[in-house]
Amino acid sequence: MPYRSHYSDHSFQASVFKFRAIVAALICLLMLAGLLFRLAWLQIVDYKHFADLSENNRIRLMELPPTRGLIYDRNGVILAENKPTFHLEITPEQVDDMEATLEGLSEIVSISDTELERFREQLRVHRSFQQISLRTRLDEQEVARLAANRHRFPGMDINARLSRYYPQGELTSHVLGYVGRINQKDLSVIDEGNYRGTTHIGKTGLEKYYEAELHGKVGRQKVEVNAQGRVLRVIEKVAPEAGNDLTLNLDIELQRIAEQGLGEFAGSVIAIEPHNGAVVVFVSKPGFDPNMFVHGISHKDYDALQHGMYKPLFNRALFGQYPPGSTFKPFVALAGIEQRRFGVKESIFCKGHYLLPGDETERKYRDWKKEGHGVVDLEESVEQSCDVYYYELSYRMGIDSMHDFLAQFGFGKKSGIDLLGERRGLLPSTDWKKRVHGKVWYPGETLIAGIGQGYMLATPVQLAVATAALASRGEMIVPRLLKEVHVPKDDTIREREPSRTMIKLRREKHWDVIFDSMIEVVHGPWGTARATGWGMKFKMAGKTGTAQVFGIAQDEEYDEETVAKKLRDHGLFVGFGPAEDPVLAVAVVADNGEHGSKMAPIARDVIKRYMEKYTSGSSTVSKAK
Repeated sequence: MPYRSHYSDHSFQASVFKFRAIVAALICLLMLAGLLFRLAWLQIVDYKHFADLSENNRIRLMELPPTRGLIYDRNGVILAENKPTFHLEITPEQVDDMEATLEGLSEIVSISDTELERFREQLRVHRSFQQISLRTRLDEQEVARLAANRHRFPGMDINARLSRYYPQGELTSHVLGYVGRINQKDLSVIDEGNYRGTTHIGKTGLEKYYEAELHGKVGRQKVEVNAQGRVLRVIEKVAPEAGNDLTLNLDIELQRIAEQGLGEFAGSVIAIEPHNGAVVVFVSKPGFDPNMFVHGISHKDYDALQHGMYKPLFNRALFGQYPPGSTFKPFVALAGIEQRRFGVKESIFCKGHYLLPGDETERKYRDWKKEGHGVVDLEESVEQSCDVYYYELSYRMGIDSMHDFLAQFGFGKKSGIDLLGERRGLLPSTDWKKRVHGKVWYPGETLIAGIGQGYMLATPVQLAVATAALASRGEMIVPRLLKEVHVPKDDTIREREPSRTMIKLRREKHWDVIFDSMIEVVHGPWGTARATGWGMKFKMAGKTGTAQVFGIAQDEEYDEETVAKKLRDHGLFVGFGPAEDPVLAVAVVADNGEHGSKMAPIARDVIKRYMEKYTSGSSTVSKAK
């Protein structure tokens, strides 16, 4: 049979073509079925999932952080405000390659290593849908460059934020504190829902103590965005509630007078209105610029503050614990006459030292005046600050009787001022020493405590509170920096009545005895602060004090010229004025200030200016003798 080619067989070719066409059609049908099946799956089964994704691409839920409340002094001077700044922020869940994004942004604007480190730390503690700040305080040129390149970086936004600013700088650093970025520790204690969109929180001072008042309530809004993330319209909005504004009892002018009065000395000045506990001055020097902390301080700058001379971050007014020295004597004198251990007119002879009765070692407890003061009574003992008088008085009382009476003035306990971290100071007793040191109390230690030395410690705030209680003749009031709260929501003012307790004396005239003796300190011919009283147009009652930084042996003498500055005595002064009807009580402590008499002019100037501003023309102002 002759060979016949398939290629010439038209019938065969037709059948092959038909077969192929059928196979191709089946494949097409299968593909179409698969496509239809997938389309149906997406449209029916996965509809909700992709509808949500589509909606999320178009609709975005944004938190609206509340405006932080402002802080004013008593005369309306702004102490803490909010300034608008531009922030470069990133939403992590919208970024595919974070490192590439950070590298690309670094080519457009400068981003320091500190800022990158801080951003990565925030990246670990925040939710992926929350915006995290990478750069703050962008200038106009940086904003323009970022806006022009926005399409290149999904998840990147340039947002206008209000940043905390402290116009008074160092002057109010320790009382106001500062705000800082929310960290993991903060997240563990705050209501995270109310802080969404909020990047900062109070870290120290009043900013932290009154965080609940200042923060406000977060708001939310739904917005429609385009493919580039630009907001097209607001669909729904719940406005945030601004934080409450605080008005303080602080007077920034008096604050500046007190701070400048300390001069080169580190130290503290506290001034309180005796009749209501209002803290008018709260100085701790040196201070620091709190604005450095708002957007994150560099390690270099923080180390400089942490280890700098006099430790600027240390709040001396609240944390500093000092032997009160001779500023303690008016309180000890009051305790002595109240407990009938000494008569008001009873005198002793001061020959420059004191021997403890029954002490066979004949150790001499020295007076600050080597040759002694001669015959002195209570008024003269305060005026001239005679140590020997108080050695005898404290010996007669004993440490426990002294402790029980002086505790009424707030020594050895927190004052309750509206700041966190206050120290208790130390008012020793026999029980305290046995409990803490496991040792008995010695009579010689009572003598040292009687002149405000030894174990005895007090903070500047405690000294001011005790002085205010003395000035008000026994009215103990919890000191308050906050005067009132303004609630913007309903435009109302909230005030809080101060907590009061009374110190009752056996004889009310004993207050006059102490007043008269303290007036002589400033205006008497032998007063230790008599130079301050010259030319004064009102009477000020006060007491100078000197607190030893280190002990001196029996056969040695203190020579301030040869002692290193950091080892020199602390200088203290407490006082109030005008003496006839006190309107302000002041405590001044200067580290290594050497003499309390050097601190008296600070109290005088603060009281004088206070009276000019608030009691001008009052009958309480009278000329000194």
